[in-house]
Amino acid sequence: MAKKNEIAHKGRIVEIGPDFTTVEIIVSSACSSCHAKALCGMSEEQDKLIMVPTDGFADHKVGDEVNVMTKMTMGLKAVWISYVIPLAILMILILSLSPIFENEFLCGLAAIAGVGLYYFGIWLFRDRLSTEFVFYIKNN
Repeated sequence: MAKKNEIAHKGRIVEIGPDFTTVEIIVSSACSSCHAKALCGMSEEQDKLIMVPTDGFADHKVGDEVNVMTKMTMGLKAVWISYVIPLAILMILILSLSPIFENEFLCGLAAIAGVGLYYFGIWLFRDRLSTEFVFYIKNN
């Protein structure tokens, strides 16, 4: 059972390597538990592979059901990095560049380019970010 400050997903171990263990989790939308999901086609289920550092997995084997956990603060940090900061950059650039550019298309293009540069920076620092966002496994 996850504590209030943890995010948990049920998963199945797919591969155990010397450095990382790969766990497959199924992420479902809120309507996936609806009894009419087969009729409306709105439910979404996706398989995701999570790489978890292999530490003390001598008692686990491929196919075991486990809980993949992370701290709630990591989830909130991910939301800020991936959604809130780019939205702020986009809005600041649109509002500050609109008096400079007379053409709205150029203003929008420059704002989108600014957000693209932000995501390029995130991509450049992906190795550092991957060490900050750590998942761990708990038994069911």
